[in-house]
Amino acid sequence: MGDFILAIDQGTTSSRALVVDREGAVRGVGQEQFPQYFPRPGRVEHNADEIWKSTEDAIAEALAAAGVAPRDLAGIGITNQRETIVAWERATGRPVAPAIVWQDRRTAGECDALRSAGHEARVAHLTGLTLDPYFSATKLRWLLQSVPGLRSRAESGEVAVGTIDSWLVWKLTGGARHVTDYTNASRTLLFNIRRGRWDDELLTLFDIPRAALPAALPSRAHFGNASADVIGAQVPILAVAGDQQSALFGQACLAPGQAKNTYGTGCFLLANAGRQVVESSNRLLVSMGAGAGKDGPEYVIEGSVFVAGSLIQWLCEGLRLFENQGEVEALAATVPDANGVTIVPALTGLGAPYWDPEARGAILGLTRGTSRAHIARAALEAIALSSAELALAMDGDLPRPISELRVDGGAARNDLLMQMQADTMGVPVIRPRNVETTAMGAAYLAGIQAGTWANADEVAALWQPDRVFEPKLPEDDRQEILAMWRSAVGRVLTRGGA
Repeated sequence: MGDFILAIDQGTTSSRALVVDREGAVRGVGQEQFPQYFPRPGRVEHNADEIWKSTEDAIAEALAAAGVAPRDLAGIGITNQRETIVAWERATGRPVAPAIVWQDRRTAGECDALRSAGHEARVAHLTGLTLDPYFSATKLRWLLQSVPGLRSRAESGEVAVGTIDSWLVWKLTGGARHVTDYTNASRTLLFNIRRGRWDDELLTLFDIPRAALPAALPSRAHFGNASADVIGAQVPILAVAGDQQSALFGQACLAPGQAKNTYGTGCFLLANAGRQVVESSNRLLVSMGAGAGKDGPEYVIEGSVFVAGSLIQWLCEGLRLFENQGEVEALAATVPDANGVTIVPALTGLGAPYWDPEARGAILGLTRGTSRAHIARAALEAIALSSAELALAMDGDLPRPISELRVDGGAARNDLLMQMQADTMGVPVIRPRNVETTAMGAAYLAGIQAGTWANADEVAALWQPDRVFEPKLPEDDRQEILAMWRSAVGRVLTRGGA
């Protein structure tokens, strides 16, 4: 057996690969960006072939950087952007249409129609989710209805569909395996999280042919072997998990109530909810966790902020207010506050707890005294306040309030943002030494399956804190800021929060 684990982290804007050794140290990293496509307002697409090419290149870079040959790998773990849907020909592996990205809002009207028809409560009971274009089912139905001949080809099994993990496993195995894992399946609106399988009632509701869907397995399982023709050696794929569940595992949040927040394109706050299904009374989501296995299922409770890092990207690349993300942090630190400016980052609608896909972003409180520094600070505050509101909602669903928050993702390196997060949440924010916890979660899951590590407790011992940000804001001030934030959000809602 090899000495190394290859972790593939396929994200919304780039594909990464890490080579991890038995001590949990990262020996090599590769990363490749790929294009984003915005064909019209509310639509976000990817080219699945470009995703695969970026993944191939990232793998090659990571192996070269580590000085490791494919034959030295004990296994592969995959983590991926969730909800994004791909359809491809089984015979050729050719995508039949652009991938529809999780941020895409084109099916908002369809979700509204299903809600008006009275389906939301039943869907929530079976899936733990809400009716929103964020999830995969209505995206898939849109493809089946919009691409000529696709429905009949899918019904006959000629076309395969799946989330990005399924696409990557298909490509890695040379088309030998069409599979997904419970965490990704549980984000489609088609998977019964109480029974751990595709649900006939949901497939009928969304009009999705079962023949096109992948087989669903626990996150730790043998998903197939990467082909020697593809990667240079036959290597078992031993773990698959959606990015947020993978990050929760990588942050060693193994006990119910432990929580993490990932700062990427969006922000994703998750807490371990234990082995029993919980039902949120605060419009949060319940999904399968990466710890499902022989001990039974695992569930997580989640709140999603659709726009976080992409807000900074938009300010830099769309409005050209700043040169880069580093300038945003530096400018924000030059002023003590945002001078009354509030940014509501509803560039692709609002997620939890509002679930308003028609909401649009706003910059409020502008005056002649507003500077770029104030806008920079307001942007960071928007990210922190969006997540703080999720944490407050989550506290109402958990047996005990969140007592600390573990953080990861690229923006977790931003000290000012992390202090803002501690202040707005009122709890310590803990940044680990290795903020690549999404990829590390996939590496740990695969390593346990390969026997590199004995169990979850052993990999949890590898997690080490780097810095703790203690809240400094007085409670009265914190409540005032949160009230101002909610007032600003109320200005952009189209549903009144319903």
